[in-house]
Amino acid sequence: MRAEVIAVLPHDKSAFTQGLELSGNVLYEGTGLEGQSSMRAVDPSTAQVEKKINLSPELFGEGVTVAGSKIWQITWKNQVAIQRDKATLAEIKRVPYTGEGWGLCLDGQRLVMSDGSDKLTFRDPETFDPVGEVRVHDGETPVTQINELECTANGVYANIWQTDEVVRIDPASGQVNARINLAGLLTPEERSGADVLNGIAAVPGTDEFLVTGKLWPKMFRVKFVTAQ
Repeated sequence: MRAEVIAVLPHDKSAFTQGLELSGNVLYEGTGLEGQSSMRAVDPSTAQVEKKINLSPELFGEGVTVAGSKIWQITWKNQVAIQRDKATLAEIKRVPYTGEGWGLCLDGQRLVMSDGSDKLTFRDPETFDPVGEVRVHDGETPVTQINELECTANGVYANIWQTDEVVRIDPASGQVNARINLAGLLTPEERSGADVLNGIAAVPGTDEFLVTGKLWPKMFRVKFVTAQ
C-alpha cells in the first residue's frame, strides 16, 4: 500500500515527534530528547502550540495517547509513565514500568505499548498494569523496531523505526496484515534537515491519517490506498 496525500499541513520542525494523536480538533503531540521533551496540545491546521508542558530534563519523552479525560505519556529508558489531565496537560501521577517505552495507543479497552522489539504489551488504561502481550510477525518472521502506534477499529498501525514504512497489526494474533510505503513525502532538501518518519494519528470519523516525523517541517493528511 501507499499514502495518497490529501493535504499538506505545517509542523514545528523543532519537534522531535514521538507520539501523535488527534482528539476532536486538538492534536496531542509528545516530543523527545533529554532536556527538550514535552507534551503539547496543537492546532493541527496551523501547528500553533496551544498548551505545552516541558518534562524534567532527565526524562526522554516517547509515545502518548488519550484515555478518556486523561493522557498517558511514556518515556524511553526512564521506565516511568506519566498520566496527565487532558484539558490542562498537568501531571496527575507517575507509574513505573520495566523496559523501554516507544509507542502507545488505546484500543478502546486496553493501552497498547511498544518497546522497540517485536512485542506489544497490553496495559490497564487507569493503573498502567500489564494485562497481556502479543508478538508481532509477518508470517514466520518477527517484526521488530515497532515505534509509534495508532489504534483503530481495523488494527494497530505502527511506524517501523528508521524506515519509511507503516505496518498494520492484528492485535489478537500479532500478524502484520498490511504494509504502507510512505517514502517521498518530503523533498530531498526537506529530508536533509529532518530525522525519521514517526507519528501517526487517525482522523476521527474518516479513513484518513495525519503523519509526520521527527524534526519534520510538514505534516501530511493521507489516505492509505492500494499501490498501483
